[in-house]
Amino acid sequence: MSATFALSAAAPVGRAAATSTSLRQRLLKSSPRQPGGARRTARGGTVYARVSGTERTSTTSQISSQIKDIRAQMEEDEDLNTLMAGLRGTNIDDSDFAADGVKMRVVDLGKIKAEGGDDDRLPLYYDPELIAQYWRRRPGAVAQRILQLSTIAGSFITGIIADLVTNKTSENSVKRAIQLREIVTSLGPAYIKLGQALSIRPDILSPQAMTELQKLCDKVPSFDNKIAFDTLERELGCKWQDIYSELGPDPVAAASLGQVYKGKLKSNGDIVAVKVQRPAVLETVSIDLYILRRVGVALRSVPQINTDVVGLLDEWAERFFEELDYVKEGDNATKFAASIKDDLPQVVVPRTYSEYTRRKVITSQWLDGEKLSQSTADDVGDLVNIGVICYLKQLLDTGFFHADPHPGNLIRTPDGRLAILDFGLMTNIDDNIKFGMIEAIAHLIHRDYDAIVEDFVTLDFIPEGVDLKPILPPLARVFDQALEGGGAKNINFQEVAADLAQITFDYPFRIPPYFALIIRAIGVLEGIALVGNPEFALVDEAYPYISKRLLTDDSPRLRESLRYMVYGKGQVFDADRLIDVLEAFETFSVASRTSRGNMEGEAAAAATTATSREARPPRGPAAAAA
Repeated sequence: MSATFALSAAAPVGRAAATSTSLRQRLLKSSPRQPGGARRTARGGTVYARVSGTERTSTTSQISSQIKDIRAQMEEDEDLNTLMAGLRGTNIDDSDFAADGVKMRVVDLGKIKAEGGDDDRLPLYYDPELIAQYWRRRPGAVAQRILQLSTIAGSFITGIIADLVTNKTSENSVKRAIQLREIVTSLGPAYIKLGQALSIRPDILSPQAMTELQKLCDKVPSFDNKIAFDTLERELGCKWQDIYSELGPDPVAAASLGQVYKGKLKSNGDIVAVKVQRPAVLETVSIDLYILRRVGVALRSVPQINTDVVGLLDEWAERFFEELDYVKEGDNATKFAASIKDDLPQVVVPRTYSEYTRRKVITSQWLDGEKLSQSTADDVGDLVNIGVICYLKQLLDTGFFHADPHPGNLIRTPDGRLAILDFGLMTNIDDNIKFGMIEAIAHLIHRDYDAIVEDFVTLDFIPEGVDLKPILPPLARVFDQALEGGGAKNINFQEVAADLAQITFDYPFRIPPYFALIIRAIGVLEGIALVGNPEFALVDEAYPYISKRLLTDDSPRLRESLRYMVYGKGQVFDADRLIDVLEAFETFSVASRTSRGNMEGEAAAAATTATSREARPPRGPAAAAA
């Protein structure tokens, strides 16, 4: 069997599931052995062989082993260990309610109404110019909010200015992060969410500062039930008793944007979660963003700050405004569930009852369960694997990515399935980024550093037009040390760190916002997995899904990535590499069918119910006459 036939037979169908052992044996017999251990067959200028010693590559098992070794040594370094804990969300506070004594300050709606006309309204989407126009017409409300913020955060702001003047921002970063954590909850939802967003940006904050900000709790005291029920009825346009036979009476959880009640639908008896938005959230968020943006514009003149504060703020604020629209959140959940149902039907996404959902109220399916990070069940490892597959599918396939990954949003259901919650924040990843990630993995395996540098541009780590040639030597050193045999003990971390620091100093490296979210999502899953399995390596769980994408996608770029994965840049057919891809696909086929809980029983019960309904005789006058 020729190598070409082997590769085409492996491509986009499930024929990859043919027995790997027998296929390996057939491939190894497909060409005569040449001196030195190489197999060689020439056809059309392409060499089909595995040539030892001419092209350095790394198998996935070797990379997995190196990752484990590197992780072990990184955990011995205090700063690196703190950074990894931060990325895994280890320090996140998942409490359902605020700590005692916490009070959140919001804007005075009476002051706002007194200064503006009845027809003058804030935009429901993020538009910095329209927001600025609105608040410029209300200088009294802005002055009142600035005074409120200054009273709460005066010492913190003074400390930041002093750090900038004395060039001690790095030295005092932990001290300032602790101060910020202590006051930010009382400042309101914009500051809470902004602090949490910054807590996963190692390119902006030190590891210690990340740790402190991750201790921020998004939970605040619940607001008055009467206000919540008035909002609910105003949004739905009827008395709550017309829709829910039971509701409350007190919230089961309260956060900066809203609070959740447990209820029962009057129409069918379904148990539901009803989230109601906190009053004055839009006004508080928009005025704070207006003030922060003005501060960001002023900081552009400070030489020590080379980060585009305004750009980062606008990018984050646009997504934050989407989180204020509960209709959008419900649509996101429905779209997300549809995007994964074929490959991962066992992943539970709460159903949204769109007929009982409005901009400030969302009614969704109530889910019982426990946080995956707190579960001691034996199947947590399997659920983590399903989570990895799910997030890789979002990242490399659907492009519709859950942008708020933290341990509190990953639930183990009582029947042993993975449930994902909270779809207020989502991000879209375009095809160029999706395909670029898979191409980068293939290039890394083959140590094709010229191509990897180009991948950095594709993936938006480096702007287009930058001269990339000087970056190759230090980049090659970094990757070669990480991928060579001998374990982490052979890696000179000080040298690697110096090379990376020089690269980032010499070139406009940046961490794209989408990549910060990816790091966080995968880091959270890894953190949960490592509790029960210290030998967990992400590459072992990720490579099977990547193989699935390579073998089942008809896209020209992924077809080329599959060809490159097997032949490499030297156009040399590698039978073992092909077998690795096929075996990984088989692993995916098995793993993706685990953790299905009581799905089969539920399906059988639903089918029985449907059959009994069809067999039931008609009721009414006609039946009585019969």
